[in-house]
Amino acid sequence: MRHNKKINHLSRTSSHRAAMLANMACSLIKHKRINTTTAKAKALKKYIEPLITKSKEDTTHSRRTVFAVLHDKNAVSELFRDIAGKVADRPGGYTRIIKTGFRLGDNAQMCFIELVDFNDNMLKEKAGKKSARTRRSGKKAASEDAAKASATAKKAPKAKAAPVEEKPVEEMIETPQPEVIEAVEAEVAEAVEVAAPEAVEVVEAAEAVEAEVVEEVPVKEEEAPVEEENTETKE
Repeated sequence: MRHNKKINHLSRTSSHRAAMLANMACSLIKHKRINTTTAKAKALKKYIEPLITKSKEDTTHSRRTVFAVLHDKNAVSELFRDIAGKVADRPGGYTRIIKTGFRLGDNAQMCFIELVDFNDNMLKEKAGKKSARTRRSGKKAASEDAAKASATAKKAPKAKAAPVEEKPVEEMIETPQPEVIEAVEAEVAEAVEVAAPEAVEVVEAAEAVEAEVVEEVPVKEEEAPVEEENTETKE
């Protein structure tokens, strides 16, 4: 039974497997991308990433250690010269596996494995994209902002209202100035003088009309009582 045996032997002996992975690692370092099966790519990922991490320290010991694995002078020099400088700020995860379908014949799952920092198209797309917030994250951010605003409002000291001075009633009622009183009295006197002759004419006309009406009305004469005469004649 193969319990807890996670190494994929790839149907090869140990020496054959090590030689194949070293050859694939040198090809990946030189070409930055290779096409292979998914099983081999996963094995190569575990094989080459510790070597790339080792290349960040450009020392004689590091170069000799990597050369003992790869056995390729040109691949080692390119790894320490070109690749190490580009992946210096990346804390692991130097390779990417992208599946491309299945191979005709044996139907093996195919993919290509590449170095992340050497795919210019993916880097441009990542730089151009903006981080899109979901509705949940938007609500969370809004609730956090509201909580912060309420906390600051509670901490801020409340401004005290200025005391209102109550004025006495005598001060609130403004006494008119003597100049204003004199101007008003003068206007009233002028209005009376203008309206006085017109009022006299109106009164005289009304008296004349009343006199004419009294003259036109006839005075009725009182009739003598007739009943008393009739009673005297009968007697």
